[in-house]
Amino acid sequence: MDETQPSGGDPRPRRGGKPVEGQPVINRAFALLGAFDSGHRVQTLADLAHRSGIPRSSTLRLARTLVDVGALERLDDGRYTVGLRLLEIASLAPRGHGLRSVAMPFMEDLFQVTRQHVLLAVLDQGEALLVERLSSLDASPVQYRVGGRLPLTSTGVGLVLLSFAPPALQASVVEDYVPGEGDDTVRSPADLRRLLAEVRRGDFVVAHQGRPWQMSTAAAPVRDGGEVVAALSVVAPRTGFADAGYGPAVRAAARAVSRQLSADGRRAAPSGGTEPPG
Repeated sequence: MDETQPSGGDPRPRRGGKPVEGQPVINRAFALLGAFDSGHRVQTLADLAHRSGIPRSSTLRLARTLVDVGALERLDDGRYTVGLRLLEIASLAPRGHGLRSVAMPFMEDLFQVTRQHVLLAVLDQGEALLVERLSSLDASPVQYRVGGRLPLTSTGVGLVLLSFAPPALQASVVEDYVPGEGDDTVRSPADLRRLLAEVRRGDFVVAHQGRPWQMSTAAAPVRDGGEVVAALSVVAPRTGFADAGYGPAVRAAARAVSRQLSADGRRAAPSGGTEPPG
């Protein structure tokens, strides 16, 4: 299964709808930042205004402010890119950097065993957000990036996260499922519902997809104190996938990450008895 996201992107309102002048400044600032994606890493002022839906005069004021605080950078030719200040702040996110730091040694072991794409993702706003990935140079082609978003129904990490997602989200995704957008064997919302139940029972999924490449994925949940907080997967060519032993390797790695997260949580828990100084 191809764990992909579009490499380009049509101009469209960002997540949450097109911003308007009456929205708070913080909403418009995030709409402006959301205009960047893997296919639009460098943009002119006109590009930003068009893709964010913010009037050009407001876009200019916002862009200047974001440059001042380091969230954007302005190139010599007048175009804009995302600033390093955002990377600095994002590195503090516990569901990203903290999870990644715990998972990375086990992901590296999994990568050494498989020499394929190894992905770690979390659930965010109805999609799988890619936190980390390891890939060999000669692995089969897939399109994704750290920080990119993957669909829940057509990726291994997505199916795992969806299986343990809140019931309302599951119901919404199942109801809106379009055949052909997910695993080759999932041809209807009923098929998807059955697959999610199987993932919950087995704590694991193997899925296959024929477009745009013949790929397969094995994925398993990562838990922290019993709660599913992430999904780990291997993505590899479909041919020979069943005999390569990826499934047991992924499950073992996911369980190892889960044990480490739980152990870290127990060590960090207060022992009680005294209150911290005020």
